[in-house]
Amino acid sequence: MTIDLEALYIDLHRHPELSFQETRTAGIVTQRLTELGLEFEEGVGRTGVATVIRNGDGPVIWLRADMDGLPVEERTGLAYASTARGVDPSGTDVPVMHACGHDMHVTCLLGALERLTQTKDEWSGTVVAVFQPAEEYGAGAQAMIADGVLDRFPRPDIVLGQHLTPLPAGTIGVRSGTQMAASDGLTVLLYGRGGHGSRPHSTIDPVVMAAATVMRLQTVVSREVDPRDVAVVTVGSIHAGLKNNIIPAEAKLELSLRYPDDEARARVLEKVERIVRAEAAASGAEQEPLITTDHTLPPTINDVAATERLTAAFDGAFGQGTVVDPGMFTGSEDVSWFARETGAPLVYWFWGGVDPAAYAEASAAGTLERDIPTNHSPFFAPVLHPTIERGVDALVVAAREFLSASGSDRPEA
Repeated sequence: MTIDLEALYIDLHRHPELSFQETRTAGIVTQRLTELGLEFEEGVGRTGVATVIRNGDGPVIWLRADMDGLPVEERTGLAYASTARGVDPSGTDVPVMHACGHDMHVTCLLGALERLTQTKDEWSGTVVAVFQPAEEYGAGAQAMIADGVLDRFPRPDIVLGQHLTPLPAGTIGVRSGTQMAASDGLTVLLYGRGGHGSRPHSTIDPVVMAAATVMRLQTVVSREVDPRDVAVVTVGSIHAGLKNNIIPAEAKLELSLRYPDDEARARVLEKVERIVRAEAAASGAEQEPLITTDHTLPPTINDVAATERLTAAFDGAFGQGTVVDPGMFTGSEDVSWFARETGAPLVYWFWGGVDPAAYAEASAAGTLERDIPTNHSPFFAPVLHPTIERGVDALVVAAREFLSASGSDRPEA
């Protein structure tokens, strides 16, 4: 059997599912795994799937792909663009799109498993593949761990994974050390006193309180973080009120914070909390704000020795100049929980999905940020080829680098 990876990708792209709702996607995964003759468990961490290829003595390699889509309305204009809708955790009907490339992640991991299954006479060891839910919530990896995936499957000697990104198709981006930032998602509830819109003097207006808080939060990075350091404070959502002549009783802010390490995290969190509480006090709030941490993600740190080894393998397989250092991404990931919980090294890399000619033209014009859609954009759409082929090949090269033909070698990481 040969999986039609292009058709698989198009189908997944047309039918995205929100975090912890990836039942159709998981069903497609298990169907393909059954066709490949692999043993697997479904429903791990609610909607996750884990599978294993046992092939004699040797290292245990974990390969991971995430499955969830985003509440984004697709605007790519593709013939296979998503028109799907879903219900988010608040009960709101929302559009759903694979705006981060997880459909490509699943496609390429299935393609890599097929290749590894077909070439079992060339390697020895164990491959565990994890199809993870809810990466966009930062919760899927821990849900699978809490559900016993590390106990029900062989523990990794090394964890490997990849992510689609707006680099030229064929390019791989990887660096030793911190590859992606740590992050926290916060929800802030600001309490005012509601009333009639014609009598603002009798209220404590949480809309004004929220506006002042949003503006003051912009000074954390610009005025309180050393310019040589990396930090991000983003207010991604603000909700207050239902009608123009009613001053509401509360306002809600949702924040995304990013930093390279725990020390920076502590500093930024302290400053954010100080500003939130001070602005509430300045507005005369009679109740303290409620600050809730929705998720915490550690930095994604690539093992130095393993990354150097894999970079050399990529260079050998794809040619010098294919691998670039993309710098540290301020986006965050939960893949590292699998490595952290087991003490295994991690290598997590990016691979490009942008038409090389379009990328070169935008780069020459200095319009990359305007003309090349990034992850989470409603216009995000990788070219199918050679993105699929390079994604499959990269996973196979990585797995084979740390597996052994003799079964006697262990990962040098």
